[in-house]
Amino acid sequence: MSSFLAEMIGTALLLLLGNGVVANVVLGGTKGEGAGWIVITFGWGMAVFVAVFTVAGASGAHINPAVTLGLAVAGKFPWAEVPVYIAAQMIGAAVGALLVWLHYRPHFAVTDDPDAKLAVFATAPAIDSPADNVASEVIGTFVLVFAVLYLAAPTVAGPDGVAGGLGALDALPVGLLVLAIGLSLGGTTGYAINPARDLSPRLVHALLPIPGKRDSNWGYAWIPALAPLAGGALAAGAYLLVGEAQIPLELSAWGGG
Repeated sequence: MSSFLAEMIGTALLLLLGNGVVANVVLGGTKGEGAGWIVITFGWGMAVFVAVFTVAGASGAHINPAVTLGLAVAGKFPWAEVPVYIAAQMIGAAVGALLVWLHYRPHFAVTDDPDAKLAVFATAPAIDSPADNVASEVIGTFVLVFAVLYLAAPTVAGPDGVAGGLGALDALPVGLLVLAIGLSLGGTTGYAINPARDLSPRLVHALLPIPGKRDSNWGYAWIPALAPLAGGALAAGAYLLVGEAQIPLELSAWGGG
């Protein structure tokens, strides 16, 4: 499997299961309707686990442009591969969002709240305050990428000779990391912490014939698209400043081994 296809499939799985748990909780008539924030955060953590476990051996399972950028800035991933990975992630996120709509299509029809329908696809702030919302996304993504950089080995080559990424058996720590971010930091903006996770599904929401939907809130869309990239780059800068010497263990890609 090529790294492009692996990143596309991995990100599609991430969105299918991640946005799928949101749909299960917020749409009408589902078995999980009203289950709440804890279910959503656990669902997203397990979505990351499944996506990483599935494609780590083929691409390193970045499944997030902010992770790809952070690894490149930190010297753990070749810059020439960055556009390829991000393109695959954006396409995969759109595919995953489309599959969620297909899976839950009858429930969109019986849901009256247009905000809930948008929430299946894209994030929104609990309190609309652009500067604070940017800060939330930067901080959340900083935690994600900074931790990932310490889980990733200095040089990890995949089957295509591409450095930087995850090992399949190290997927659970990353899922737990995303769970921790969601539980602790996700209450402000819904913790997009991944431009592909928000931008492509938002576009899918705009294009799909969803009955009773609202606009796709494009005025907010730049924040979950750009702030995670800034957080990832800042995390890489902090990682380079602090240095790998602070970690006493030799770690394989995305975890111990």
